[in-house]
Amino acid sequence: MEASSGTSETNSNGSITINVKFSGASIPITISPHSTIKDLKSLLLPPTNVLPRGQKLIFKGKVLEDSITLAASNLTNGSKIMLLASQTLFQGDGPILKKAQVVPKSRKDIHSSSSNDIKKIPVKNRLDRWKATGVVALSECNLEAIPDEVWVCGSSARVLDCNNNLIKNVPVEIASLTSLEKFFMNANAILDESIRWEGLTSLKCITVISLNHNNLTTLPSALGSLTSLRELHVSNNKLSGLPNEIGHLTQLEVLRANNNRISTISDSIGNCHSLVEVDFSSNFLSELPETFSGLNNLKALYLSNNAMKSLPSKLFKTCLQLSTLDLHNTEITIDLLRQFEGWDNFDDRRRSKHQKQIDFRVGVSRDFDEGADKN
Repeated sequence: MEASSGTSETNSNGSITINVKFSGASIPITISPHSTIKDLKSLLLPPTNVLPRGQKLIFKGKVLEDSITLAASNLTNGSKIMLLASQTLFQGDGPILKKAQVVPKSRKDIHSSSSNDIKKIPVKNRLDRWKATGVVALSECNLEAIPDEVWVCGSSARVLDCNNNLIKNVPVEIASLTSLEKFFMNANAILDESIRWEGLTSLKCITVISLNHNNLTTLPSALGSLTSLRELHVSNNKLSGLPNEIGHLTQLEVLRANNNRISTISDSIGNCHSLVEVDFSSNFLSELPETFSGLNNLKALYLSNNAMKSLPSKLFKTCLQLSTLDLHNTEITIDLLRQFEGWDNFDDRRRSKHQKQIDFRVGVSRDFDEGADKN
C-alpha cells in the first residue's frame, strides 16, 4: 500500500487517519486500514449525526462499498474522501429548536396603546388570579427570566407554564412553590448549568416536567430524587444519555427523549416498571438493555431513526401490553422480528389496535392513515 504524498503510510500504532469532507468541514478519523468501510461509517456517526445507512462515502469519484476494507479501497494515511448524507437519515447538527413565539419589544401597532392597556394587568391582580386558579400562566411573554412575583404564590401554585420565552435560568427559588405539580419550560434558552436542580428536587408533589426544545446536554443524578414524577419530556435537546438514577423513578409513566444524541440506555431503566410510553426516536441507539423487557406496563415504544439492529430478547414475551412499536428507518427487519418469542401475540395486538383505529376513522372519514399503529 503506497502512502499519500507527504504523509507516512501508517501512524505509530498501525492506524491511519482519513480526512472526511462534510458540510464544509474536514473531519479526521483514525482507524485501522483493515477495518471495513462500514466500520468507518460507524465512527462518523457521532461527529456528523448521520446514520451509517444514510452515508455515501466517495473516494476519487467512486462510491465506497460497506464490506470492503480501507486498504482494499486504496485508502491510505491522509486520504481525503467526501461524505454525502441522505436527507431522510440526516439528523442535523443538534436539535431543531422551536423558536419562542413572542412579540418583539420594538414592534409598534397602530392600536398599541389600547392593546397594551389590556395586556398590562396590574401585578396585584395577576397574583390574585394565579393564587386563585393555581395556574401561573407566562407562556409567550418575551421573558428572559421568571418574574420574582411568581415565588410569592408559594403553596398556591400547582402549574407553572413558561413555554416559548427566552428564559435562561431556573433559580433555586422554585423550591418555594411547594405544591407545584406541573412545570413547563419548553422552547427557552436553558443550558445544563441553568437549572438549580436542588430547587426542583425539593418539590415532592411534582408529576410533570417538560424541558423540550432547549440546549441540555446532560441530566443530573439528582433527577432520581423526583420519585413522584409521572411524565418527563426532554425532546429536542442535545442529550448524550440519561443518568443511571433514572431507575429511581418508579412512578414514571411517560418518557419522551426523542431528537437527542443518546447512544446508550442504562440497565436501571428496567426499574421504571410504571412506564407506559417511551419515545427514543431520532437518537443514536443501536440497542436497548435486556432489562427493558421488565417493563410490563409498556404499551408504546418509538425507536424510529436510530441505528437499532435488534431488540431485547424477551420484549414480546414479557411486555404483554405492548401494541405500538415504531421501527421506521432502523436496520430491524420483519424477518428478524418474527424470530422473537411472543411476536405472534404482539402482532395480534398491533393488528387489533390498528383495525380499531381504521374502523373509527372510516366512521368519520373515508381517509385514514395506514400507519396508524406507528403513531
